[in-house]
Amino acid sequence: MAILHFRDNKRYTFPVMTIIQSILLGFLQGVAEFLPISSSGHLAVAQGLFGLDEVPLLFDVFLHLATLFSVILFFRKTIGNLFCVLGRFIIRKSRDEDKPALRLILAILIGTLVTGIFGIVLSSSVPSIPLKAIGVFFIITGALLVFSSWYEPKRSVEPGPLQGLITGFAQGIGVLPGISRSGITISAALLAGIDRKTAGEFSFLLSLPAILGAFLLEFRDIGGLMDTVPAAALAAGCVTAFIAGLLSLRFLMALIQRGKLGWFACYLIPAGILTIIFL
Repeated sequence: MAILHFRDNKRYTFPVMTIIQSILLGFLQGVAEFLPISSSGHLAVAQGLFGLDEVPLLFDVFLHLATLFSVILFFRKTIGNLFCVLGRFIIRKSRDEDKPALRLILAILIGTLVTGIFGIVLSSSVPSIPLKAIGVFFIITGALLVFSSWYEPKRSVEPGPLQGLITGFAQGIGVLPGISRSGITISAALLAGIDRKTAGEFSFLLSLPAILGAFLLEFRDIGGLMDTVPAAALAAGCVTAFIAGLLSLRFLMALIQRGKLGWFACYLIPAGILTIIFL
């Protein structure tokens, strides 16, 4: 997420976002959030091209929140089961078959804690990252995806504390625009020994508390957002992001199981080179 914050309560003069621009950015967010090509990096480049460099970070977070609902809808059965298992654990009526789900919950909590620490450390530097650096991060993401396309874990383990730690660390790095959150977390989960299908699911489940937390932290900028992005434009962008995100998520989960994430490197590496040269 590479957009500047308001600072010192000063007011800035900048173009107001149109509905068409918001729809285009929402579509870009919905597609790029799940496909491993970095939604934050693409949003930063697109906003720069539109001349919207000073849009509050909260706009990005709203688009991420829209795609969060795509994740909830897609994984609704898994999420519902996790809440049921957690409820039985709280009232001390856990069953033997609940153990894998409890390990998954613990992994998500640990991963979220690690992500939060990295998010706090890196968030202050994110708004000042130049577009050329984003191009470098595109290339790094492409290299990670090539790795993911051929790496097959020698063992398939259920997500637990160690997997949560490793994947949470990767998700924290994914805060940097140009580093694909889904790409780096799926790669990290594979490296930690999780099978492809579970790695994809774990990556997106881990994104839920991170996106929600970012929204709550940035909500204080709601006034500045309304000055730049009209309510109608914001709504149009969020609806577009939700629909595009749901379709992209279905497509990506199929590719993950087939081990085809490396295909996206064919786009990311040239895109990174072009960003470095021309922006």
